[in-house]
Amino acid sequence: MHALVDQFLDFVSLERGLSPRTREAYGNDLSRFIDHVGRLGVSSINGLKRDHVLGFLLAGKKAGLNSSTLSRRLVAVRVFLRYLQTEGLVLQNVTDAMDSPKLWKNLPSTLTQREVGQLLQTPDAEKKLGLRDRAILETFYASGLRVSELTGMKLADLHFDGGYIRCIGKGNKERIVPLGRTAAAALRRYLDEVRPLLAHDNAAEQHVFLTGRGTAISRKSVWQNLRRDAITAALGKKVSPHTLRHSFATHLLANDAPLRVIQEMLGHADIATTQIYTHVDPSCLKGVHARFHPRA
Repeated sequence: MHALVDQFLDFVSLERGLSPRTREAYGNDLSRFIDHVGRLGVSSINGLKRDHVLGFLLAGKKAGLNSSTLSRRLVAVRVFLRYLQTEGLVLQNVTDAMDSPKLWKNLPSTLTQREVGQLLQTPDAEKKLGLRDRAILETFYASGLRVSELTGMKLADLHFDGGYIRCIGKGNKERIVPLGRTAAAALRRYLDEVRPLLAHDNAAEQHVFLTGRGTAISRKSVWQNLRRDAITAALGKKVSPHTLRHSFATHLLANDAPLRVIQEMLGHADIATTQIYTHVDPSCLKGVHARFHPRA
């Protein structure tokens, strides 16, 4: 059955443009699923039953996996079996008769505008890496980029004259993300004063953000630096790159930005993913109620 998984992964990568990171996640989930049913004595894909899928999810829940991981596992199995059914390799997709489990939805952690201001002022602008880190924070908050999108950003992706960043997101999809004047100024100063001192001959394939050794900065380094700055700013919260992405979206929504526009800037394929931000800011919900309810 592992051979069928490899066949499926090749298909979704080549035909559907699945990103390498998503392919890896699907591959890991499906490999665990095949191992799980194998221990139950299932040796043929047509021997799968609905209970096997439910048992796989329950085993993950007992192991302490969070709701998003369990949801991703179910999606991986469902899409895999749907592909096999389309190819005539399996008689039925046993997940078709399954309702998605009612998984918990964890609301994203965000910062207030005051807390964001504190955080952005934390890196020491008198030091070259401090200027770089301030530019990173300003770019995160101004654009709502994912950390992988920021660390993968190249010099050619910056368009200061047009006031935007060209971003390659999930599924190798391109989108245009506006860049505010404050973030643009921080980026320009970093590029003019700091990056030439960090860049070597290889210049890390023209990546925007470099380490002190001249290599492209990693997601782990960005996360560690952000955690350090959050502690220095005494925010009293766990802060990750995604916290700034969530804050970007929540603050836009609080200032009456249309949800569809926020969806486009975040690169969400489904508006339902963006709608979670309506639950983060209570003032947004109250504002909508006051505006549209006849008895408000």
